[in-house]
This record gives sequence, structure tokens and C-alpha cells, in this order.
Amino acid sequence: MSLSYESIRSILIEGGIHEPKKKRKVYRRRRRMPLAGMLVQMDSSQHCWIGAVKEHWWLVTMIDDADNFTYAEFHPSDNLWANMKVIKAYIEQRGIFMALYTDKASHFKTTRYGGLHYQVEVEQKETQIERALSELGIKLINANTPQAKGRIERKFRFFQDRLIKEMRIRGIDSYDKANKFLREEFLLWCNSKYSFPLESVYRAVAKDKDLEVVFSVKHPRVVKKDNTVQYCKRLYQLLPTNGVKSFIGKWVEICELMDGRIEILWEGKKVSYKEITGLESKRKSIQEDEILNLRINAEEVKRQRRYTPSENHPWKRDYKRYVTFYRSNKM
Repeated sequence: MSLSYESIRSILIEGGIHEPKKKRKVYRRRRRMPLAGMLVQMDSSQHCWIGAVKEHWWLVTMIDDADNFTYAEFHPSDNLWANMKVIKAYIEQRGIFMALYTDKASHFKTTRYGGLHYQVEVEQKETQIERALSELGIKLINANTPQAKGRIERKFRFFQDRLIKEMRIRGIDSYDKANKFLREEFLLWCNSKYSFPLESVYRAVAKDKDLEVVFSVKHPRVVKKDNTVQYCKRLYQLLPTNGVKSFIGKWVEICELMDGRIEILWEGKKVSYKEITGLESKRKSIQEDEILNLRINAEEVKRQRRYTPSENHPWKRDYKRYVTFYRSNKM
């Protein structure tokens, strides 16, 4: 009897003697977007970029998926302000794009899979970056794996090779000089060599949009009855603005800008305000007075002589009667 290999294999599989190997899933590289500005990838890479500096800084980078245009900055940490600053600088250079492709870092996406916070509030609040992008009409897309952002991952491999060598040749020994070199020389050369012209869908920023206010940390507050709002232990007095004399009971947004300045918005418009100083000193003085009064009262209590009632006091006589009655009944 003569049987082929595939026939014997089929017979063994039907009889349950042989288990076929599962086919390996083949992934196809995603094609580039057809137009510039349709999708921009963003990620950060921590590395020892300068040999003279022991700290490992982060290179926050953005790259257009279509034409390979790249922008990057060095930052000491990969936090909210660093990513906001890079997105703002990219928009100032090229304009508003359609979608941003990032990972699921906490400053991009709020992810709660369990615990007390998830039980208290199941819905995921939007992050400050999500809120800023939605104000500009930009969609945020979160990748599940690093391989999904392969274009920017390969760019980091290029930076960790070529950029480090270029900075070493020029004797750059600080990240301030490194950012200047990136902005004025390296990125210009990189974009002229590796990016290519394409039809663009970038949009100009609207005149009523202030990017400094958009890319800020916003916190809603209710105005108190004395026309004041409080933020980070600071008290701000709201002044009449745009014909509105009083903001009592209204919701306003306190915006903390990148440079530390504060802006207050009501219905998207800036409100004039005045910071009330000396609040902390008043609080400290009040707390010190309260502590001093407590100490004085405690000392007065200690000084007071404890009152001891006499033998003929009414409650002692009642007590003696109760003890006598209890003992006689027990006998």
C-alpha cells in the first residue's frame, strides 16, 4: 500500500492522533496616509543622548505619517507639560492636523481597570491633552502596541545613532545646547533629506483660538458670593468684564499656562482678575492664635482644683441608701 504524506497526515488528524500546528498570523505593514496632515504619530524615547550628562532625558518626537516631517525636543521627563509643549510647537509650524496617534500613557488616556477609583467613577474622564485636542478638532487615537507606531519607532533608532554622533562631533555638553542644535540645524537637515512634498490637509489656527490657553491645565470653579475663586491656595478677585458686573454662582475655568501665568475664562472669554495677597499669612496667624488659646485653656484647667463633694452631699446619701438596700436584700 502506498500513501502520500498529506494523506497519512489527514488520517492521523481525523483519528485524533496528530494535532496540526497553528498557522502563524502574518501582519502587513500599514500603508502611509495619502495626504500630509491626516495622521501624526507621537512618542517619547528615554536615552543617554549626551555622554557628559549622566541623567537620561526624553526626546519627545512627532512625525507626519505621510511625508515624514519630524519635530522633536529634549525634556527631563515625559510628562503632561512636555508633550503639550511639543504639540503646540508642531501646530505653530505646520497647522492643525486631523488625528494624533499615541500610546496609552496617563497624560494621553485615562485607563482604570479596577480599584476604588473605578468603583466610585466608572466613566473615564478626558485628560488635559484630550480636551485641548478636541478644542482644535483633532482626533486622538491610542495604539495598543509599539509595533503599531513603527514609523516613529524606527525614527528613534535613527536619532539614537546619527543624532548622538552629530552632537558629539560638535562638542554639545548640555541639553539647552542640544535643543538649540535640534531646532536650528539637525531637524532642518533631516526634513530636507528624508521628507518629501505631498498634498496637505493642514488647517490654519483660527484667530479666536489662543494656543497658550488651549494647551494649558484647566480647572473648573464656582465663583463664591464675594466674587472670588480659589486655586492652589491662592485667592483671585474677579473684576467686571465685558459688561458683566458680578460672576457669583457662575462656572469659570482657571487656566494654568506653561509659563506659570493664570488666566480665568467664562464662556470662553478672558475675565479680568486681581490676586488677593496675604491670605496665607492671615491663615497662619489665625491658626497660631487658636493653638495659643487651646494651650491657655489647658493650663487653666490644670490649675483648677478638683472639687470633692462633702459626706452629706445628696448624691452620696442616695448612694449609701442604695448600697445598704442592696446588701440587705442579698443577705
